[in-house]
Amino acid sequence: MGAGNHTGASQFLLLGLSDDPELQPLLSGLFLSMYLVTVLGNLLIILAIISDSHLHTPMYFFLSNLSFVDICLVSTTIPKMLLNIQAESKDISYIGCLTQVYFFMVFAGMDALLLTVMAYDRFVAICHPLRYTVIMNPRLCAFLVLMCWFIILSISLFHILLMMWLTFCIGTEIPHFFCELAQILKAACSDTLINDISLYVGTALLCMFPLTAILFSHSQIVFSLTKVASTEGKYKAFSTCGSHLSVVSLFYGTGLGVYLTSAVTHSSQRHSIASVMYTVVTPMLNPFIYSLRNKDVKGALRRLLSQGAPCP
Repeated sequence: MGAGNHTGASQFLLLGLSDDPELQPLLSGLFLSMYLVTVLGNLLIILAIISDSHLHTPMYFFLSNLSFVDICLVSTTIPKMLLNIQAESKDISYIGCLTQVYFFMVFAGMDALLLTVMAYDRFVAICHPLRYTVIMNPRLCAFLVLMCWFIILSISLFHILLMMWLTFCIGTEIPHFFCELAQILKAACSDTLINDISLYVGTALLCMFPLTAILFSHSQIVFSLTKVASTEGKYKAFSTCGSHLSVVSLFYGTGLGVYLTSAVTHSSQRHSIASVMYTVVTPMLNPFIYSLRNKDVKGALRRLLSQGAPCP
């Protein structure tokens, strides 16, 4: 099949979370509020880290990148959903759908990779404190982030190139509020065996390996902390790692919950609702988790907000 004969449809239909017209204003207001909170919260984290020299460390460098990725992640899905609700339309163009699939995979994958890099940073800081500044130098930090971008951009591009060979019927319906790769493959009119295999392999690589690395790093951290005599030292280490573990648990817990829910119920609507947890709720809660449990971030945010406040 030639690449030029990829589809019979110029647009898809996103069915959204509900067909009830009375729920549309409620959904619009709810998701707009969540979107604004997510963007504002993560933007404040980025500005606080940039403006405060005390936060110019590897840990907060990675955190600022995570906040940037979370802003991009919600911006990939929610604006189109809100636009469709306001226009009372369910249309999304073929190119727009491919673009949404690509960038969603990029930013969701970057979340997983950045959480892994942050776990490694905490491992070095706690298990090798005397060598921390030597190991986690600015060059290595930049290299790790660039490597994450290279890996996820390449994997996502590979999936999109495979997807472009599929055929889709006119009036194809996507039972979701955004174009998710798994849902797109189910709606294809041609054989998706290679795409399915690639999806399973890619999901395993981007979920199991990072999660295993995160768990291994924190197991080493716990083992190292058992040797620390200072109660204050243990508390500080557990405090910094606790925020990271909370975000990891929220991200992977909700993500796994989505796929377990879809596997058990086979309900597209329940799958869509469950997807809201890791696509919208998790990026929204990340700034609160890191700021509420971190004195340095709270102090930087107070100083940032006090600078922007008008003088009495």
